[in-house]
Amino acid sequence: MLFHVERLIQFLLPSQCHCCERFLEEDQKGFCTDCLSKIRWIEPPICTLCGVPFLSQKVDSHHCGACLTRRRYFTMARALGCYEGPFREAIHRWKYEEKHHLTSFFGEKLVEGFWRYWDSHAFDLLIPVPLHTKRLRERGFNQALLLVKELSRKTQIPYAKRLLRKIKPTTPQVHLSGREREREVKGSFHVSRPQEIQGRSILLIDDVYTTGATVNECAKVLLNAGAERVDVLTLAHAVMSSSFTDQ
Repeated sequence: MLFHVERLIQFLLPSQCHCCERFLEEDQKGFCTDCLSKIRWIEPPICTLCGVPFLSQKVDSHHCGACLTRRRYFTMARALGCYEGPFREAIHRWKYEEKHHLTSFFGEKLVEGFWRYWDSHAFDLLIPVPLHTKRLRERGFNQALLLVKELSRKTQIPYAKRLLRKIKPTTPQVHLSGREREREVKGSFHVSRPQEIQGRSILLIDDVYTTGATVNECAKVLLNAGAERVDVLTLAHAVMSSSFTDQ
């Protein structure tokens, strides 16, 4: 009921910026001019494996330092923008402030990112990164599943929402290093029906790629269960000083 009231209000009122909530002009969509100018959409050169952007524009795309030193189970990961500024703020509003109307906007952006890197024949199945049942009850929805539904509707690629499950709760990882995150998520995921992914190419969906520990563990579990290939698509990629280099 609350969701429908919110949608009605959004329909009746002028559109607002997803970050600062300033009312938008007719030719503006999603963000006001000021907030939009602060968003760094990801463009090459990037890491050819995890997709993190490089600082210098004078280098070719190549593997970043993190991907050279750590095993990645996914074939490639891509994201739309850097997880900072107005883009980060909008994602936070969506996830933690119940701004459900942002689902369609983020869904549209994800679809744009998908067509940029793949076509509809590249995958047999879309799978969201799952939440543990405790976290799902607290938040009320899985943002990755909402994105998957939007992407599936536009690409006609089927999705599975309970095939990959999170069976072990994890502590908040915001202050953990990459290695600590890897240890924290190890053994957290399980494929409930392995026969449904045998030999299949899978696109794993989440909202933010931080260190890659979570999606990498998910990819590992899916491959061990029989998947042929796992790629990753997220809305945003966290850009840290250790990875934002020209290695």
